[in-house]
Amino acid sequence: MEQNGNIVPLVDLRAQYETIRREVDPAVLRVLGSGSYVQGGEVKLFEQEFADHVGAAHAIAVNSGTSAIHLALLAAGIGRGDEVITVAHTFVATVAAILYADAVPILVDIDPETYAIDVERIEAAISPRTRAIIPVHLYGHPAQMDAILDIARRHNLTVIEDAAQAHGARYKDRLVGSVGDLTCFSFYPSKNLGAYGEGGAVTTNRDDFDRTLRMLRDWGCERKYHHQLKGFNYRLDEIQATILRVKLRHLDAWNQARRDHAAAYASGLQDSAVVLPVEKPWALHVYYVYAVRSQARDELQQWLKARGVESGIHYPIPVHLQPAYSDLGYRKGDFPHAELAAEQVLSLPLYPELRPEQRARAIEAVRDFALEAAHRPVEVAGQATLR
Repeated sequence: MEQNGNIVPLVDLRAQYETIRREVDPAVLRVLGSGSYVQGGEVKLFEQEFADHVGAAHAIAVNSGTSAIHLALLAAGIGRGDEVITVAHTFVATVAAILYADAVPILVDIDPETYAIDVERIEAAISPRTRAIIPVHLYGHPAQMDAILDIARRHNLTVIEDAAQAHGARYKDRLVGSVGDLTCFSFYPSKNLGAYGEGGAVTTNRDDFDRTLRMLRDWGCERKYHHQLKGFNYRLDEIQATILRVKLRHLDAWNQARRDHAAAYASGLQDSAVVLPVEKPWALHVYYVYAVRSQARDELQQWLKARGVESGIHYPIPVHLQPAYSDLGYRKGDFPHAELAAEQVLSLPLYPELRPEQRARAIEAVRDFALEAAHRPVEVAGQATLR
């Protein structure tokens, strides 16, 4: 975190807290004084407000984005031996949740521009055991949902969106969270809408999914001590719910600030030897991270660090090459676009409270790296020359 003005942080959660502390502090103290800390009025109010915001009939609050995906799969009836198609370039929670449901993750490659699932590769991955597709709206850009929904309807598959990084993103004229059969959100602190701890939610327009999800998150109960289903302790607490209610009121403005920063980056980084993120005509990108690409990514990251600019890598190893998931049976080379992204993608500082001078420092550092690299001697046929 920034302490003395010398570091441009990748994310600064304290800066955001300072802008809303006069709203957050009384809200938290109100909950503390209420004596109601689990599954109370604040959770119910947040669920209604979040459902209204995304345009869904229901929102079911849970304790993490991973729990949201797990329960969405179970609510859709997915279980042992069922196959679920998703991408290799995502946080491992997407795949882990499929395994929690005793289902089988079937990975496909990504679109190299949007980093979302390559819709042209989905049908080839469908088998008689396929039950669902989980598109991941990575970095804040939605996947191509019309094509995904068309494939799903033709093959009788459930579409479960992983929108952990896409709060407020739009696909055409609809907010993410109101498009697929179920949509899963994370409220991890760094997200566009983040708690001060863990949290998540599932949104859906189906009443049957809503009922099942509410039971599953609370030990399978609709009435205390009466267990209709084998459920889980996946409840969101009241303190996180009241914090999320405060923050939800600011989400649209914060997302616009992210988009403004992204536009300034795009202008400042033209011709800087990094590949910039795209925004498709049918999408509204909310820039959870500002992910650029460089063939010299690791060198660029070290260059930025030496100049006081923090950066991040989302994500350095695709899921299929992670040791923990080697038993899925995939090998290096199976998903070339995902693997190349893992080698090249770098996230620059971006959050609503990022100051213009901080952003300018990051831009200048990237441009200086490109200029230095252009004049670096390289060996050509045994002779030193300039790039």
